[in-house]
Amino acid sequence: MAYDDELAGRLRDLLHEESAVTGRELREKRMFGGLAFLVDGNMALAASSAGGLMVRVDPDHGEQLVTTTPARPVVMRGRPMRGWLEVDHADLADDDVLAGWVRRGASYAATLPAKAK
Repeated sequence: MAYDDELAGRLRDLLHEESAVTGRELREKRMFGGLAFLVDGNMALAASSAGGLMVRVDPDHGEQLVTTTPARPVVMRGRPMRGWLEVDHADLADDDVLAGWVRRGASYAATLPAKAK
């Protein structure tokens, strides 16, 4: 299954606005059957092949976000990935909600050491 083109476009628009303000390098890369968005070489978000959004978050805040938002931990190969959450497409219809997740993922990725190109 391919990623959601409409969601990818919304992410692209929001991330370009974010990178224009912060001056961070933004790249896109096909990964895990989806389209990942990288900030300074660190994966921040992805339009998932499962039809939603993967968001990189501070691992220390992941459990709180699971209990206070519709997000759930990302599970790959049967194991939860600490610091990664997924949000269903239906929970992203509101532009402000999506923008909040984009800020969260991009802001956390920006705290990580930049990776070489």
